[in-house]
Amino acid sequence: MSHGRWRFVSRNVADVGDDVSDEASAEGPQEEPEEQREDKKKRSFWKELPILLLIAIVLTFLIQQFIARPYMIPSGSMERTLHGCTGCTPDKVLVNKMAYLFDDPEPGDVVVFRGPPAWVNDMQITRSDGIAGFFQELGSMIGLAPPDERDFIKRVIAVGGQKVRCCDSRNRVLVDGKPLDEPYLYYPPGMPHKQQSFKEFTVPDGHVFVLGDNRNNSADSRFQGGGGVRGTVPVDNVIGKAQLIVWPPARWGGVSDHNPQGGT
Repeated sequence: MSHGRWRFVSRNVADVGDDVSDEASAEGPQEEPEEQREDKKKRSFWKELPILLLIAIVLTFLIQQFIARPYMIPSGSMERTLHGCTGCTPDKVLVNKMAYLFDDPEPGDVVVFRGPPAWVNDMQITRSDGIAGFFQELGSMIGLAPPDERDFIKRVIAVGGQKVRCCDSRNRVLVDGKPLDEPYLYYPPGMPHKQQSFKEFTVPDGHVFVLGDNRNNSADSRFQGGGGVRGTVPVDNVIGKAQLIVWPPARWGGVSDHNPQGGT
């Protein structure tokens, strides 16, 4: 008798358990309170943020390493094509690093290049080390700080194999005996409209001869390394072509690449 009763009670308990589970499944999954969902979203955002920042930094590095990079003009040597004057807002230019993948720089191109040894051996580089250097480099990558002191921006005047000298009776640079057409030249107020003369020489193959548009305020191929062949720049040192002024907004526009050898 007692055993029979126990079996009967057990079956009833099992039936009740089945009924409870059936009712729970019929009601469906319980929804989380809204506060819990919001907390999960916040935790998820803060977990993903470092990954997103890392991706953004990697993409920025890759784009600026291989495609294009902004540069801030640190001096007035390219006035008034590019502003870098004392007391003005320096221009920030976008430099196309893919411009010379298949072609070499041409006369009239405004290029950014790494200074060859003859240009930088006697320079005192002031780039900081450690954390300060990292932030300086980061600032230059996005155009908020001047580029490395070993980077320069000038205009290509002559290329490998061409003979260049200055000046003719009208104070013009000559390439292969022909005077250049240089409407971009700038002479600051109070300075003589006269260029520094130099003897004729031939630009070595694979090199370019570069000058600043602010001709009397530019340490360029006429002077670097003592001038002549030593002042020319290897094409391999050219980082890219300056094509757009991206800052300040009032200066938005393309950078003139007028070919000085195209006219007289």
